Amino acid sequence: MKRILKPVTYVLAAIYFLVDAVFMAVARPISRWIGRHFEFRQLRAWIKSLPPYPSLALFSVPVIILEPVKPVAAYLAATGQVLSGALTFIVGELLKLVLVERLFHLTRDKLMRIPAFAWSYGKYADAKAWLQATEAWRAIRALARAAKDAVARARARLVGSFSKLATSRD
Repeated sequence: MKRILKPVTYVLAAIYFLVDAVFMAVARPISRWIGRHFEFRQLRAWIKSLPPYPSLALFSVPVIILEPVKPVAAYLAATGQVLSGALTFIVGELLKLVLVERLFHLTRDKLMRIPAFAWSYGKYADAKAWLQATEAWRAIRALARAAKDAVARARARLVGSFSKLATSRD
């Protein structure tokens, strides 16, 4: 039984980390944009002033509040509201990841002083490193880069077409 469950566990973990990585690829730029464009100096100072365990409590708030979005999205999809379910899942997951990423950025040093958190984060980092070392991960990354390049080329052609159109009308 253990031989059967072990590969299944690896596949499920890989899928989870892959979905997480895809969402983080979107959430991280959003989080940085928010950090650059919105000044929350007093809130940021208050968060940085918290000791380790209150920082951990604050860090877990977005997870506790937004994790129930997944079953709600599944319910919506199961009742035939697939688009609503997908949008609920995507918005909830992105919001959760953006908030968690910003809070982690502000409280990382304090959270790492908590032994259980530091241990858990180390295991998470090890699992992520293992996943990123797999052939499947490298193939997906190559496909993602190719897609990103194709979108950039199409966008450049579109912008060029509009600028030619604008100059021809003048």
